[in-house]
Amino acid sequence: MSNEPAITPAPAPSHESRIHGCLLGGALGDSLGYAVEFDDISTIRGKFGPEGLQDFSALDGGSHFSDDTQLTLYTVDGLLEALEWANSGVGADTNACLWLAYLRWLGTQGVPVPEAAPFQPPRWIDSHEVLRHRRAPGNACLSGLATGEMGTFYRPVNPDSKGCGTVMRSAPFGLVPYIEAGAVYKISADAASLTHGHPAARQSAGVFSLVIHALTAGRGLREAAQFALGELDAGHLRKGEVPDPDLVVRLEAALRLGGAAELLGPEELVRVLGEGWVAEEALAVALYAVLATAPDPAAAAGHPEAHFRAAIALAVNHSGDSDSTASIAGNILGTFYGEECLPAQWLAALEAPEVIRGMASRLAAVTGA
Repeated sequence: MSNEPAITPAPAPSHESRIHGCLLGGALGDSLGYAVEFDDISTIRGKFGPEGLQDFSALDGGSHFSDDTQLTLYTVDGLLEALEWANSGVGADTNACLWLAYLRWLGTQGVPVPEAAPFQPPRWIDSHEVLRHRRAPGNACLSGLATGEMGTFYRPVNPDSKGCGTVMRSAPFGLVPYIEAGAVYKISADAASLTHGHPAARQSAGVFSLVIHALTAGRGLREAAQFALGELDAGHLRKGEVPDPDLVVRLEAALRLGGAAELLGPEELVRVLGEGWVAEEALAVALYAVLATAPDPAAAAGHPEAHFRAAIALAVNHSGDSDSTASIAGNILGTFYGEECLPAQWLAALEAPEVIRGMASRLAAVTGA
């Protein structure tokens, strides 16, 4: 008989903690990555040393969050409006609510909202100046919304665009409880069509939302990723649509390599998984970072913060879209562990945490968390 003490699994976080963890964790990853978003790995090492950027303490004056966090919060607001209507007994077109929210975000970026677009009164989120700063927004997000046309699967805007602007804003779809996986996928993929028409952009957003959905249901990290990828063949795709081969290849590689004993170096990471500027690469890099740095399951209790720090560092330090890959990784781990994994020193450096917590609290309240 072993004399080793039994390891007691940590209690599952509450759904409210998962919501706060997801939104704050994504903002932390986004903020650290935004400081080096357009730097290659040699430049990052030149600024921060051989290990690259590891901590907010290395940044003089901290860092801002980018359009990734802005659009994630506006995704929350679009969902909030749809849920508020539903809770009052009135049906609402969820995608229309999201489109109107994104149009209000467009107005914060100095781009005129098209006259043809419906007018919507401002909401609580619109009162915060921090969301009005232009933080390197993606061209497809701007141009797709600026058309004034509500893009759909059947009438896509930017039909050839598969930039990561869809996947990096899609975590909130997975945080809404009591809906089936197919509905989560559809809402997320349809919202991606508002700005990006390429199948990889739609499907990457849907898969990412399903990862978050599976984590909120209590699945483990690898199990959630495998489940989400498997759902591409579960009949959720639109008629005539097939799983995007690039997405499948990238995610299968992330799952396979995420279980290897040795970590990929930054150069090898982008060679195998991509730089993250397009949707399937951003999701693959983030998933790899989360899985490759996961502690031994037998010793996982007590190490959520260390896991968060290691995964975000891996997701930030490469020659690619560092803020988006780290934002997605932060969303995933914040959902999995809840707020427990978020470093207090990092939260102290985070820009406008009250806005992020305010949106998280509103989503928790309207979903009964």
